[in-house]
Amino acid sequence: MGAWAIAVHGGAGVDPNLPKERQEEAKRLLTRCLDIGISALRSNLPAIDVVELVVRELETDPLFNSGRGSALTEKGTVEMEASIMDGPKRRCGAVSGLTTVKNPVSLARLVMEKSPHSYLAFSGAEEFAKKQGVEMVDNEYFITEDNVGMLKLAKEANSILFDYRIPAVGTCGAGAAMDSPLQMNGLPISVYAPETVGCVVVDKQGRCAAATSTGGLMNKMSGRIGDSPLIGSGTYASELCGVSCTGEGEAIIRSTLAREVSAVMEYKGLNLHESVDYVIKNRLDEGKAGLIAVSKDGEVACGFNTTGMFRGCATEDGFMEVGVW
Repeated sequence: MGAWAIAVHGGAGVDPNLPKERQEEAKRLLTRCLDIGISALRSNLPAIDVVELVVRELETDPLFNSGRGSALTEKGTVEMEASIMDGPKRRCGAVSGLTTVKNPVSLARLVMEKSPHSYLAFSGAEEFAKKQGVEMVDNEYFITEDNVGMLKLAKEANSILFDYRIPAVGTCGAGAAMDSPLQMNGLPISVYAPETVGCVVVDKQGRCAAATSTGGLMNKMSGRIGDSPLIGSGTYASELCGVSCTGEGEAIIRSTLAREVSAVMEYKGLNLHESVDYVIKNRLDEGKAGLIAVSKDGEVACGFNTTGMFRGCATEDGFMEVGVW
């Protein structure tokens, strides 16, 4: 019997001017999610059940960019995506383009367990959801007043917003995208602060699992797919570790960031902390991102090259930490 460990994140790339009350609100949510996961682990739930349980909680709360509160497309609608992976047999499920599924992470798990496929998207995923009897809601359920306002700002600035809740002053003006030194695939963007959510867990049996969920980018093109549903990029779990990533999706995809952590552990013989540090420093090129990870031995680690990352972690020996910067 080993020791359990859990980590959660609410996105990398935090605005340095983020109001204190917003920081505290995020910390309270992350703490609540850790408590849910810890209680489940103490009840001997397997890792795959725990990551789904925790991400469902994050999707239901509108604070971060997943489920209710997801970023809006250029058309003003929500297109959500999620993935989940069970380390022992590398089973996985992923979904994209969801518009009415209340908890995308649970549909991703059903794809893994109830379909012959690993990935379903758009109308096919929605049809599968109906057949499986998952809870469906109108698209309006996911849309918040804040999102509508920030989409308006994004359109006025003719740019993609990563953190749709960053105050407009100095970031969302008409010239923001032109003045920004940050780029995505060679194109200027306004600010960098995504708020994807994720959870990684190792249980007492040493089984690792990971799950990630997001609404994507504010003012994104309809049909855009990021790293979160892509196994090996935004999410990965093996017999060695579980990893969930957040940040500039295109950079994470190019680097297959989540899989790299496991590969470095396997082929270079590094421990979890060394592997996380190595991939953040050597695999992102000029991209900005972060990740959380656990190992089969009960280690927990996080890494990011952004200003901050909403994160929390806990281990069986009583260690617990929630942070932003």
